[in-house]
Amino acid sequence: KTPGSLKKPYLRSTSIQCYLCLLLNSHFLTEAGIHVFILGCTSAGLPKTEAHWQDVISDLKRIDSLIQSMHIDATLYTESDAHPNCKVTAMKCFLLELHVISRESRNTDIYQTVENLIILANSSLSSSGNVTELGCKECEELEEKNIKEFLRSFVHIVQMFINPS
Repeated sequence: KTPGSLKKPYLRSTSIQCYLCLLLNSHFLTEAGIHVFILGCTSAGLPKTEAHWQDVISDLKRIDSLIQSMHIDATLYTESDAHPNCKVTAMKCFLLELHVISRESRNTDIYQTVENLIILANSSLSSSGNVTELGCKECEELEEKNIKEFLRSFVHIVQMFINPS
């Protein structure tokens, strides 16, 4: 894929023109019709969370594929055995460490994929991101592992969000 062809699944594809046409060409030109139009326009830019975690996994696989051809000798703080009660804390650590991959690779495709992944994950975390989880390890307390192990553990954490137990 070329850098410009990366899909951006974090944007909802709502047709604002339909709302505008409905508003202007019908009897909905009332206060209630205007509210429907404004809500429709606003919803076009809101994040869509249903499939975000699957998209995060797709981006992780893309990063894994892109780093195959390069030698990145970085170790990353990796939560390889997170308790379900610490998954938000672990996810935040993974997201912080992604920037290391982006910097070390100096690759535009990886940079764009990392940025997209961070947007997707943060929007999916928005409802639980402010939760304080007690008894969880700080990022710096985690074991440092290579990129392959980091990505494998990252996928495992994402799966904890997809299939909460």
